[in-house]
Amino acid sequence: MSTLRNKVQLIGNLGNDPEIINLESGKTLAKFNIATNESYTNNHGERITDTQWHNVIAWGKTAQIIEKYVSKGKEVAIEGKLTSRSYDDKDGNKRYITEIVCNELLMLSK
Repeated sequence: MSTLRNKVQLIGNLGNDPEIINLESGKTLAKFNIATNESYTNNHGERITDTQWHNVIAWGKTAQIIEKYVSKGKEVAIEGKLTSRSYDDKDGNKRYITEIVCNELLMLSK
């Protein structure tokens, strides 16, 4: 049961082409975002679609697969864990980011 403590599963579409970074250590990093959509009908009978954007990163073999086969608009299912971190921007302001570290990827688009 301990593996269920921090687990994220999403199905969505890539909002842009993945950014691939090859580090000096030889590791590969893929950064991208995906959009998930939820639709509902409001009190006036109007259909509303709510889109949420999620920052995703992947390392190693998963990043290499993303580099070869995944591009903007493609539908993917991902599984990973939620992480948060902070950094200082160029003006010295502290910024916070929440991302999903992807450890499994399923390509759903043809």
